[in-house]
Amino acid sequence: MHAPNATKAGGGGTIQEGFCMRIVKWTALLAIFWLLLSGIYTPLLLSLGGVSVVLVMYILKRMDAVDKEQQSVGLGFNIIRYCPWLLGQIFRSGLRVTLLIWGAKGKASPALEKIDVTSIPQGRRALYANSITLTPGTLCVDLDDKTVTVHALQKTSIAELEQGHIANKVKKIWGDNK
Repeated sequence: MHAPNATKAGGGGTIQEGFCMRIVKWTALLAIFWLLLSGIYTPLLLSLGGVSVVLVMYILKRMDAVDKEQQSVGLGFNIIRYCPWLLGQIFRSGLRVTLLIWGAKGKASPALEKIDVTSIPQGRRALYANSITLTPGTLCVDLDDKTVTVHALQKTSIAELEQGHIANKVKKIWGDNK
């Protein structure tokens, strides 16, 4: 049996080709990320960066051998659409928190609520919770299978989350898969 060269279900390429393409994507992504973060392009640091990328790829390959769950690298244009929207939400909420702090006393109405997340795909719930935490004035305290526990400086923030604006945006941009 030739498992490494077996054809994928549905045609189009082999399992080995898919694995190699995945390794190439991760290697390129890690190398670019390392280069952008380092900003120094001396031979010593370039070689250390290359060694670190190879080490991470080795660890990634070993981890795949254990759990057999491969994560996709491709984000497509979803990240380009999501990040500006999220930055806008962060800016808007930041202004609201600033006005709340500088404004009249007694306007804060802290709340701790559980919000249903069953309509959000399982693989996107952490993104949803992190989006809540990144927005000033709200903090995701806990995430379980059916709910996310959120602390907010104002009850109106909880009401906005319950209306589902962030959840709908996550589902619209990232899809209902995974």
